[in-house]
Amino acid sequence: MTERKDVITFQGNPLTLVGNPLTVGDKAPDFKLLDNGLGEKTMADYKGKTLVVVTVPSLDTAVCDLEARRFNNEAGNLGDDVRTLVVSMDLPFAQKRWSDAVGVEALETLSDHREASLGEGWGLLIKELRLLARTIYIVDAEGVVRYEQLVSEVTEEPDYEAVLNAVRKITS
Repeated sequence: MTERKDVITFQGNPLTLVGNPLTVGDKAPDFKLLDNGLGEKTMADYKGKTLVVVTVPSLDTAVCDLEARRFNNEAGNLGDDVRTLVVSMDLPFAQKRWSDAVGVEALETLSDHREASLGEGWGLLIKELRLLARTIYIVDAEGVVRYEQLVSEVTEEPDYEAVLNAVRKITS
C-alpha cells in the first residue's frame, strides 16, 4: 500500500496518507460504504449520476460540520443528475444523529468505518488518525474523476466556489 508523507497537516503537524492517490482523469475505484441504516452503498448505486464526493475527518468537529452544512445547502441547486456524498469514518449512527439534528435534505452521509475502502482505494486514509483527509472529488456519470481538491491543512475549509464552479462546468 502506498504511503504519502507530508501531503497534509493537522495543526501544522505532517500526516501520512495511505492508498493510491486519484488524479483527474482516473477511473474512480469502487467502494463499500454504509448508509445511515447500515445498508451497503457502492459506485454501482450511483451509476449514471455525477458525484460530488466530500470526505471529512468527522462530522463531530466544527470545520466538518460547517463544510457538510454548506454542501447540504448547495447540493439541492446542482441538478437532479448530481448526488452529493459526505463520507467520514464516523459510525452510521453518529452520522444519522448529525443528519437529523441538522435537517439534511440534499446530501447523503456515508460511513467508511468498516473497511476503509474509499479511504484506502482513493488514497485518503490518514495513517496516524484512521480518519479521512478533507477532500472533494467530482466524478462524472461515466465514473471518471473530473475534479480534485485536497485541503492541505485538515483544520481548514475547502474552496467551496471552486468546487461549485467545477460541478456546474462538468454538468452543463
